[in-house]
Amino acid sequence: MQLNPTRLEGAWLIEPERHVDVRGFFARTWCHREFTDHGLDGRLVQCSVSFNKQAGTLRGMHYQATPKEEVKLVRCTRGSVYDVIVDLRPESATFAQHVGFELTAENHRALYVPKGFAHGFQTLVDDTEVFYQMSDYFDAPSARGFHYADPELGIDWPLPVSVISQKDAELGWLER
Repeated sequence: MQLNPTRLEGAWLIEPERHVDVRGFFARTWCHREFTDHGLDGRLVQCSVSFNKQAGTLRGMHYQATPKEEVKLVRCTRGSVYDVIVDLRPESATFAQHVGFELTAENHRALYVPKGFAHGFQTLVDDTEVFYQMSDYFDAPSARGFHYADPELGIDWPLPVSVISQKDAELGWLER
């Protein structure tokens, strides 16, 4: 695996190193030792999957509040998404900044989302599936979010939003 730091401290883009032969390829996508060697939280206790029927579907921006913050390792296993994270750590030099990456079934990339970050994505094609691994269990009372179109953040989503949950559509702006 290649662990590539992003411009937001603590967030990493993970690219598998493919070992190719006549059958196709093999690649490691997660390794506790490699993650901890890079100072990353390698504890994963829960996995989830999100299937999205229509291109333009938006999920986010979500996070869990202290003390139930969680690390997420996110990858697209079918289709493609534009995946966005926002630094919510007030003490961070990149507080309230965001970065986005295209994750696809073809590029096999994953995004390591550290504690203290919000996460969301938009599907770029129909029938897209996203796989999450988390460092903590989902805790409904700690679940938080803010509106994907917060004007101060200025996230440039690639498509018009075609599908969004009522809950996500009614979220307010990020509190600063």
